This record gives sequence, C-alpha cells and structure tokens, in this order.
Amino acid sequence: MKLDRSQAPEFKIPGDFEFINPTSYQLKSGIPLFFIPTPSVDAVKLEVVGKSKRSNLPLLHALVPSFTLQMLLEGTHIHSERSLSEFFDFHASEVHPLLSFSHEGLSLLSTKKHVFDVLPVFSSLFTEANFPKENLEKRKSQRKLSLQLEKEKSSSRASQLFRSALFGKEHPFGLEITESHVDLIQSELLQSYYDQELWHDSEVFLCGNLSESEIESILSILESLPLRQSKWPEKTTTPITTTELHEERPDALQSSIRIGSWSIPKSHPDYFALSVFNTILGGYFGSRLVKNIREDKGHTYGISSSLAEIGDYHYWVIGADVQKAFKDEVIQEIHLEIRKLCQEPVGIEELEVVRNYLIGQMLSKFSTSFDLMDRFRAVHYSGLDLSFFQSKLNFLKTFTAEDLLRIGNIYFSSPPFVEVVVG
Repeated sequence: MKLDRSQAPEFKIPGDFEFINPTSYQLKSGIPLFFIPTPSVDAVKLEVVGKSKRSNLPLLHALVPSFTLQMLLEGTHIHSERSLSEFFDFHASEVHPLLSFSHEGLSLLSTKKHVFDVLPVFSSLFTEANFPKENLEKRKSQRKLSLQLEKEKSSSRASQLFRSALFGKEHPFGLEITESHVDLIQSELLQSYYDQELWHDSEVFLCGNLSESEIESILSILESLPLRQSKWPEKTTTPITTTELHEERPDALQSSIRIGSWSIPKSHPDYFALSVFNTILGGYFGSRLVKNIREDKGHTYGISSSLAEIGDYHYWVIGADVQKAFKDEVIQEIHLEIRKLCQEPVGIEELEVVRNYLIGQMLSKFSTSFDLMDRFRAVHYSGLDLSFFQSKLNFLKTFTAEDLLRIGNIYFSSPPFVEVVVG
C-alpha cells in the first residue's frame, strides 16, 4: 500500500501503562537505596543525595553548602585535584555535585567494567576532602565574576528578585547573594559543614546492569560513608511576601517581567488540573501567552509559565523579556489571558491539542532507565512513587473544560499576584 505523505499520521492515545517502582534496599545505618536495573546497558549511575542544612546556617553563610560541594573534587588528603581528574578520566567516569535549595549530594556516572575500581576513590570524597585554600580563592574569584554578570542580566536579576518578593529578603530562599557572602567563605567553614552538616537524611539512587551480589558489594562499600539521619527538625523561617517589586534601569532596552504566586504540591488532588491550566496559559509553544504576546504583538521572543518548587514551598511563575516600551501593555495582556482562562471554557480543538501534547511529552520522558530514576526522584521527594504518572495519564485522557474553569477560579482568580519588573 502506498504511503500518503500528505496526511499526518493518526495520533493514538496510548493505553494504560505501569512502571515498576525501584527495588528498595537499606544500609545498616538505615539509609535507603533505590535500584533500577538497566538490562544490556553497562553504564552505572550512582547518586547520593541528602537534605540541605542551608536553613540552619546564618544568612551570611548561605554560600557555604555550594562551595563545600564544589570543592570536593579540588583535592583530598590522598589525591590532588589533578590526580582526581586524571583518575576519573582514565576510568571513563564522571563525578558531579548535586545542589539545589533543598538537596545536596554527589553523582557518579561510570561503567560496569570500572565502577568497583572507581567507588573507593569516589567514597573518599565523602571523608577525605581537604579544601585547599589556593583552589578556594580561585573559586571565590570565579563566583564574584558570576555574580556581577548575573546582576547585569535583567532576566537573572528578575528571577532573583521574584524569589525575594515571594519569600522575603531575610528568608534563605529569598536572600540576595552578594560579593560580601563570597568574602566570608573560608576553608574552616567548609570543613565544619562537611564534617557536621553534609549528608543528612541521605538517600541513594542506583541504576545499572548489576547482579544481586554486585548490589550487595556496593551496599557494603557505601556503609563507610558518613550518611547521617537528622535528630532534630529543620529550622524554618516564615515567608514574608511582597506583591510588587520594580527595579528601574533607565538605559535598558528591554524589561524582564516575573508574575506569579503560591501554588500546591504534586500530592494535591488539584495538581494535574493545575498543570494543564498552566500549560494552556504559558507552558508550551502553542500557549495563550505565546500566541498573544509573541505571535500577535511581537513584544517578546519568548514567554512562559511554569510550576516550581523549592523544598516544601510551591509556586507558579510567568516569565518574559520584553521591549521596554511595551512592558505595561504586556503585563495587562498577561492578566487578560489569566482572566479569560478563568471565565471562558477552553474550546474542544484547543483541549485536544493540549491533551495530545501533554501525553506525548510525558511519555517521552521515560526513554531510558536513567530517565525513569529521574522521574522517580522528582515525585519521591513529594512522598509519591511512579504510580503518580499512571494517575496523571488517566487524568490527561479525561479532563474537561469545566475542570480548568474550576481550577482557574480557585488558584488564579484572586490577584494581586507577585509582580517583578527589572528594566
């Protein structure tokens, strides 16, 4: 039969699928290890991730966790920075720090052939780091330059000020990092954080084509790591939200806009509907905001809306860099599109386009076992497992315009939102 290339292939919504959750193991210390096999793939990925203790530090020491992690590959009592680099390169392995506002850790990507040669040296990074002062000074200089560049870029500045407006400038997640924070970093501070605060409430995530005995060997090696379980609750600071924050830049040709507010976690019953609402608003290239402000009016190259989380806090944010002369008009149009989605049912054709897009996008994120572990981690921190994605698929197959109206009226119909403009 001749293929008719004038017709696009028919889109078929996939049937139900079921992901098998990682197999759980436990170190003698009580630290959990989650394992996903990678049949016929001999790459091994090991991630050791703990909860950040940044909130327990004075605000002046906010950079201590990031410098501590970045310095782990700068040398140990046994290996110099050059020796570590050459060792991992020779064994076709990569080590990277894992750092967010809420989690800290180390990642190892190696091969099955080399992983047991590499693991002892990788493990030494957890106990033998020595934070050489000369290397630290170089990193401090690099960080100061990075801060200067980020402050000059209106988009980076707007994102920082949005967090400051949302959380408050005295909150660990809203704090503005300056060069004075860099100046306070000393090797002794990093050593103290390394010895006492790093690796708390750690979990281990492992992918590889490994036998049961090989997993047991890895568990045995990991027993030597100083993975700690917290005895006391985290220090918490209540956010203090400011709804409007503008930073004028008279010479700027464009303005960076951030508009958003607090949101809900993945575990909330409304989360799936909220994610669809967000997609239609500004979450993909065919969204309302893109069509209005980019395609129809030409005021920006790109505009987007996203759902974000930092630790136990959740929010949504719209971001755009626009021609400065049109910033007020763009802000008005953003509010107009939000109101329309809250008040007018989405048409059937647009619903189906978004339905197909979201289903395809979700399934594309499960191409490999490494992807599967990344998806597991993304929901695991919210107290969920991979059944989350089966539930999401079920919702994406059946959601209606009425579902979106309900969500809009609950979460988007009560301005003022947080509004930040730089430029």
